[in-house]
Amino acid sequence: MPIAPSNDIELYYETHGDPADPALLLVNGFSSQILGWFDGFREALAERGRFVISFDNRDVGLSTHLDGIDVDLAAIGAGTAQAPYDLSTFALDAVGLLDHLGVDKAHIAGSSMGGMIVQQMAIDHPDRVATLTSIMSTTGEPDYFQSAPEAMAALRSPQPSERSAFIERAVSSRHIFGSKRYVDDDAVAAQAGASFDRMYYPEGLARQTAAIRASGDRAEGLRKLQTPTLVIHGRDDTLILPSGGERTAELVPGANLLMLSDMGHDLPKPLWPLIVDAMISHSTHAIG
Repeated sequence: MPIAPSNDIELYYETHGDPADPALLLVNGFSSQILGWFDGFREALAERGRFVISFDNRDVGLSTHLDGIDVDLAAIGAGTAQAPYDLSTFALDAVGLLDHLGVDKAHIAGSSMGGMIVQQMAIDHPDRVATLTSIMSTTGEPDYFQSAPEAMAALRSPQPSERSAFIERAVSSRHIFGSKRYVDDDAVAAQAGASFDRMYYPEGLARQTAAIRASGDRAEGLRKLQTPTLVIHGRDDTLILPSGGERTAELVPGANLLMLSDMGHDLPKPLWPLIVDAMISHSTHAIG
């Protein structure tokens, strides 16, 4: 099992493609295991000449779990308590993985919370980042970190402990905030079942939530970025409304914005060719 020591923890990771090709680091979103970057998606990027690196963030999947560390989300949100880690910690984890693999500089892409992490990585470690792609994410500013009420309710619904209930929740949630034109119940159920079987660890979700709340917004840092940036967002996204992506592109100097009408808060397979083309073109032609 490929494990990298990084930032005092261990990260499970996988690679696709030729290590001699330019490195492309993919960073998962909230509660998402490495399975969130589908094999076919990663292979499509690798076939286009990228050395694709993906991994489980801390507190999810097969990477280190910080067992037993409780968080008070209300106190963290009020600024009266500290979180065990924040987005800068996640970013440093990713840098440590690059160190382990001997990668000096990588193209980086993240979805949802992963988009927040790669934004922070570009702010904190610009010398390690060739280009940035932020997918269905936002800046951390409250005015641009909004969800439709039904999407937030789905996200905050209790995590079932039974496999069948876990799968049912995943399917029903996808109908609320996923790409409605492309929802495939069987595919969602298969991925949810695989995630449950690989590592069911709901305890980590509160700590990942705390990391987001403790990090504040990235507006000032994004305004100063000199990293070539692509922002991808779906107009059908109800979990992080389109304004989140639009604001990200507005803040980063020279950023390109790709808004997809039929995309929600997921990566539907019919849109992979378009998204892969955009990411490859961005990382090939951006000057930085």
